[in-house]
Amino acid sequence: MKIGLYPGTFDPVTNGHTDIMGRAIKLVDKLIVGVALNEAKKPLFSVEERIEMMQSEAAQFQDVADIEVRPMDGLLIHFAERTKATFIVRGLRAVSDFEYEFQMTSMNQRLNDDIETVFLMADPQHQAIASRLIKEIARLGGDVTPFVSAFVAQKLSEKI
Repeated sequence: MKIGLYPGTFDPVTNGHTDIMGRAIKLVDKLIVGVALNEAKKPLFSVEERIEMMQSEAAQFQDVADIEVRPMDGLLIHFAERTKATFIVRGLRAVSDFEYEFQMTSMNQRLNDDIETVFLMADPQHQAIASRLIKEIARLGGDVTPFVSAFVAQKLSEKI
């Protein structure tokens, strides 16, 4: 069984994240979405809220894929080992993403060379979308609906 792990903070989940998830399910028998507990990033949403939003987004794929959304803590590679993931899925938007992801992949490979990392390019319509920017747009009263689902937009509205 090919198990993929799609990790992230997802604060909040964007249409770009959903696009990568939709493409990742074509490569695996099961996709585990690991929602990071990384408090150092000072997320706007709790891990429970982020899991709820990601589960809502994953529901659109329920007829085509086995997707499990779980909280994730500690080292990514250790979480991948615990979930028996055969590879890690990462989305790339721009060259700046590549530098960081290249370093992470190199370190993960040193820690466990049996787990591969697969990069999926963001669809051009989603390349500029970043959770950080979505939160800023929402805080300043802008319309986030082109960038997130209606459910996530409502959650942002309630939170901000």
